Amino acid sequence: MASDDDKPKRASMDRLTTNPMARNWAMTRLGVGTGARFAAHSFGNFFRGADGRRDADRTFYREEAEKLADALGNLKGSVMKAGQMLSLYAQYFLPPEAVEVLSGLQDDTAPVSWSVLEPVLERSLGARRLAELEIDREPLAAASLGQVHRARRKSDSAELVLKVQYPGVGDAIESDVRTLRRLLGMTRLAPKGLDLEPLFNEVREMLHREVDYASEARYTKDYGRRLAEDERFIVPQLYEEYCADMVLALSYESGVSVRDESVTTLPQEQRNDLGYAFMELFLREFFSWGMVQTDPHFGNYRIRIEEGASPRIVLLDFGATRVFGRGFIDGYRRLLSGALFGPREDIFEGATQIGLMDKGHPQNVLDAFAELVELIMEPFRQPDEPGARTELLTADKAYRFGDSDLLPRAAQKAARNSLSRWFRVPPREIVFLHRRLAGTFMACGVLDAQLRGRGLLMHALGWKDPNPGAGK
Repeated sequence: MASDDDKPKRASMDRLTTNPMARNWAMTRLGVGTGARFAAHSFGNFFRGADGRRDADRTFYREEAEKLADALGNLKGSVMKAGQMLSLYAQYFLPPEAVEVLSGLQDDTAPVSWSVLEPVLERSLGARRLAELEIDREPLAAASLGQVHRARRKSDSAELVLKVQYPGVGDAIESDVRTLRRLLGMTRLAPKGLDLEPLFNEVREMLHREVDYASEARYTKDYGRRLAEDERFIVPQLYEEYCADMVLALSYESGVSVRDESVTTLPQEQRNDLGYAFMELFLREFFSWGMVQTDPHFGNYRIRIEEGASPRIVLLDFGATRVFGRGFIDGYRRLLSGALFGPREDIFEGATQIGLMDKGHPQNVLDAFAELVELIMEPFRQPDEPGARTELLTADKAYRFGDSDLLPRAAQKAARNSLSRWFRVPPREIVFLHRRLAGTFMACGVLDAQLRGRGLLMHALGWKDPNPGAGK
């Protein structure tokens, strides 16, 4: 559940539009209006030069994406969450201006008022259980599917947080996904002829996962068990007596944002340790556990700073956890082997094994993909290897994430690749896995961490490095 202490509080919504017909009508009106504006925009382009068309297209796509984002934000629920998930795929087929706006859906949502949520708690927990708690009516955090309220148990003053699902969210998933798919076609944002059916099937499945609080509770306990002996991480404790289908009760765990000044001004060694912990956790999740919390939003991580102790990472919200099969992990391992050590055929074989490519792609398309994968491996390269960016290395050969522009460079290369007629929307496993990888790189960048990650990657993969160099 995302939270950002630096953002001003937004006014609460006193009611939610939960009726499917009303939600569909609101989105249909937007789509019809967009269709008319698209026709006028296309007509205007007949009278513009190349530069004028390019500028007009950018303005049009940004304005339409803003209207779409506003509509999704006002409706909340699964249609907004579907829009958030759509933004993950958007970089592969939507204009950059639209991607930028839709990405804002990840963390910019108004809370709903207490009068909307109180009946949910009363029905879910019952009057007796509810009477055991003192609940702060002002939300601690708000998102598309629900929000978090802080609470105190009267009997022992234990501090809790209650994650409460908005009413009607689960029942509206099927209708909302159909509506959003229809709307995307009406707004003309997606390329004509692109088959989006597989994408929306994946969005539908993920939405059902997100509202499954019983599953999230199991993942929370699983992560707590796996990390119980690792002092670098804190996983909230589950209070099962206050959990229900639409309520998840966890221990309140204090901490500040990764972006907080108290974190970004920590000594370099401590920031390096935090970055190393973020990177190691991701690699352990995927390669060892086959289970990854795929939502890297900074609101899902807090940093606890205590006098006389090393900073620790608080892990929050396991609703987006995905399980990866051994076959997929082995294919991805082979892909990385080809990217780091060659030959490139291993990249192609690994990509084929995980469903990202097939043997029918022409050589120039395969080479463009290989270059992208090799680029992403930049932080794990030794100084004497092809693709190493020596200007981003410290004197002791650590990669300076704070000075790196790797993510925008990789995004630009991926966008160019998507223009190929051979392009297809990547499998969901790739999209969600790479979302988490990008989030890990971003966390290291915000921390201005300096890491020699080669040894960490080799250990996670179970490999012996053929070129140990100066790596850790």
